Amino acid sequence: MHYFSFAVPLWGLAAFATASGSSCCKAAGKCPVTDVSALRSTGDPVGNTTVFENVTMYYTGQEDKCRQDTAVLFLTDIYGLASPEDLRLADSFGRAGYFTVAPDLFDGAPSPLDMNAPGFNQTQFLAAHGPDVTDPLVAKGIRYLREVRGYPRVAVTGYCFGGRTRGRRRVRGAPGHVDGRRGRGHYAAGLGRARPARRAEPPARRQEMENLFDNLTTPWQVDLYSGAMHGFAVRGNLSDPQMRFAKETAFIQAVRWFQFWAK
Repeated sequence: MHYFSFAVPLWGLAAFATASGSSCCKAAGKCPVTDVSALRSTGDPVGNTTVFENVTMYYTGQEDKCRQDTAVLFLTDIYGLASPEDLRLADSFGRAGYFTVAPDLFDGAPSPLDMNAPGFNQTQFLAAHGPDVTDPLVAKGIRYLREVRGYPRVAVTGYCFGGRTRGRRRVRGAPGHVDGRRGRGHYAAGLGRARPARRAEPPARRQEMENLFDNLTTPWQVDLYSGAMHGFAVRGNLSDPQMRFAKETAFIQAVRWFQFWAK
């Protein structure tokens, strides 16, 4: 199975101020992007939760350090805030210098970590969490970062379910991670709104999607990872050297994307 990422910049909902966080990072050396020192795959999540407009928000990262003008909105996979892997990855963006917020997209009732659990119907679950339900929650996450935390720029990263949701947001600098098995419809929905994503596709489908990107006027990027599993950017088996490489590289690519485009 081949997994690849594609990337194009999302243009913002509002005017953005002049960047200042980048110089802070370079001077202080506190925002690693060329190594994986910020990335954690073990240990307890280190963030906290708050409630904004009746939505639980997991927040992580220190606001008094670098990248003070840009925050990250982290859109989880189907396991939501119950997933330690999602929270640890959000923490990793915090350690990379970005104050990061993950809104609860499932109102406290995400998919069980074992999707084969008795009584769980994935089809019904996804139908109950369509765009009419999740889009307002994402919008609240953006408002929380802008109105409560005061960030003029919001970058977005989404994984699997969150990647599909992120594709509809017109927010600047938005990597995402979408499982191609959900079909081209979800992919095409984000065209012109621009975003990076991790996606599982056979080679023929990959070429088809690259042809679609040729019609974009905004920059984009495609990264192909061989031997990766679905969800590798969040739940990759780090005992497998090839999987570790894919997960670590995907994280670094996302941070570098934010550095370049979210400004």
